[in-house]
Amino acid sequence: MTQISDSEFGLFQRFIHDAAGISLSEAKKALVGGRLARRLAACRVNSYAEYFRLVMSGDAPQERQTALDLLTTNETYFFREPKHFEFLKKQLAQRGPRATAFRAWSAAGSTGEEAYSIAMLLADRLAEQPWEVVASDISARVLERARIGHYTLQRLTHFPPGYLQRFCLKGIDTQEGTLLIDRQLRNKVRFLQVNLNAQLPALGQFDVIFLRNVLIYFNLATKRKVVERVLTTLKPGGWLFIGHSESLNEVSEAVELVAPAIYRRIS
Repeated sequence: MTQISDSEFGLFQRFIHDAAGISLSEAKKALVGGRLARRLAACRVNSYAEYFRLVMSGDAPQERQTALDLLTTNETYFFREPKHFEFLKKQLAQRGPRATAFRAWSAAGSTGEEAYSIAMLLADRLAEQPWEVVASDISARVLERARIGHYTLQRLTHFPPGYLQRFCLKGIDTQEGTLLIDRQLRNKVRFLQVNLNAQLPALGQFDVIFLRNVLIYFNLATKRKVVERVLTTLKPGGWLFIGHSESLNEVSEAVELVAPAIYRRIS
């Protein structure tokens, strides 16, 4: 396999920063080379520099999206960071029976496990009360996977008891070892392609936003801009969840920390 050079890696560092605001450290060089290697063969080019020129030329517009997808996809799984879901469960228990529709946003939703985890909890705890989950990602490829809702059973480590039977169909025969999210639940989740580093579409207001494990890829200036944009869609008093390796120190004064990686909007 052709090795990606330092100068070629620099080209894709600038590409992903300009497109999505993501800052790739030097430690990501091998990851970038590995993820893009198959595209060199598919596009019949001989180097990463030549592939970069193809991506930027405009002659193959879909290839730009493909490169973006490959460089922004993150691994995730159902009910990741369970204490966040326990916190949300307690908040839902305090809602009155005539409360307005509860809206949640999975803002870096990847392949959909987070969004469907939120949807299962809302379906379980809100009974007949109205609710909606919006899930977004910059990658068109992972959004297509998310809409289908088909996963391997290896993703089930933190599933609450009974949720598999209530909200999923377990694969048999050729689909053994997989699950499919029930259609009724899938229909309650709306998937959108959104770049958090650009002006947001009209999303409405949310009671809770999951912005987890994405801020680590941004520098401080970009973090501030992204969080400012996201907070315009969060109701005062609403909850913002980030990853446990992340912090909003020096990022925003519009929120207060109430639990590890959980913030409340105060203004």
